[in-house]
Amino acid sequence: MTGTKCWLTTKDFAVLEIMLERRRAFADPIVPMLADKLSKADVVPIDSVGPDIVTLNSRVVFRIDAGPAETRTLVQNEVRGPVGSSLSITTRRGLCMLGMAEGQTASIEQADGRRESILIAAVLYQPEAARRAVREKSQAEVRRPHRLTLVYSAAADWRPLGERAGMRQTEGDDDPGPTAA
Repeated sequence: MTGTKCWLTTKDFAVLEIMLERRRAFADPIVPMLADKLSKADVVPIDSVGPDIVTLNSRVVFRIDAGPAETRTLVQNEVRGPVGSSLSITTRRGLCMLGMAEGQTASIEQADGRRESILIAAVLYQPEAARRAVREKSQAEVRRPHRLTLVYSAAADWRPLGERAGMRQTEGDDDPGPTAA
């Protein structure tokens, strides 16, 4: 990653710090890239990260060099799901994309020495922005007064289910007479 500005949420920064400590113990070749990203990142609170920034679990459209656009969800670890639907931050490409902004380009060196350019074409979904939208919507609903609307009117002879009807009483003589038999 050469000279790429990056914004990491406090959570994503903590995940990378732990990842760095664990991988240092095994002399993982991705350690220098991890250390570089952590040293150059601007750390922002989760609630104030821009909706166009790639964070963990974001759905991203990107291009490698001049290749076709690809869409992946950036994940912490490989998950069991449809093949090709996710990209782990344990890979060079995934790590590079974490913290990049929509429209930003970065260059990375692969393990074989070959360089490639990654362009973030779009951030289709970002969990932090989605959470903010839900919170704002619920706050707007709380401020709006609720109105009750009658949607069904029960008949006057309606009784709750299981309740027995009482005996019908008539005024005066309740004997129907001989014609009732």
